[in-house]
Amino acid sequence: MCFRCVLKKLNSMPAKQDLSKFNNSWYVPGAGFFKRTCWYFINSFFFNSSFPINGIKVFLFKCFGGKAGKGIIIKPNVNIKYPWRLQLGNYVWIGENVWIDNLDDVIIESYVCISQGALLLCGNHNFKKSSFDLITGKIILKEGSWIGAKCVVGPNVIVNENAILQVGSVATKNLEANGIYRGNPAIKIGERNFYD
Repeated sequence: MCFRCVLKKLNSMPAKQDLSKFNNSWYVPGAGFFKRTCWYFINSFFFNSSFPINGIKVFLFKCFGGKAGKGIIIKPNVNIKYPWRLQLGNYVWIGENVWIDNLDDVIIESYVCISQGALLLCGNHNFKKSSFDLITGKIILKEGSWIGAKCVVGPNVIVNENAILQVGSVATKNLEANGIYRGNPAIKIGERNFYD
């Protein structure tokens, strides 16, 4: 095989993932090192633990720049990456073992329920680049939506008003208002209707 043919073949081969090239120095978490360090310990002791007193958690959340309306319920073992990037409306329920990995803004409007073990994931990696660069996107949960237990909501997703993401489902695209979604990736399986 000629030298030119070998070079052509090498150039046509796919690049390999090289994590030594990873660099997210562009990323700004929205707070300095001291504030992030303090939050790490507060989060570990009061939120991502069995600490039971909801009012103290809401108070601390606000002290670190989180925005919260009235009637907020934060159950034990909740992990919030950056409270200053999280906005909660009125009467939001956050269940046990929820992880809000908010590398970008997360807006949770009023009357939203996030059930046990759900993950709101604002970050991902660009798998098309060999350096595996970080990419982020915000999440918006509109009024009255419900994220079921063990669900995942990915970056750049809007869950519209009164939509339901059923147990164990994964939302990678926007969910329509009043839609009921299930699966991985989640697909619409019905409409939510209210009655008293």
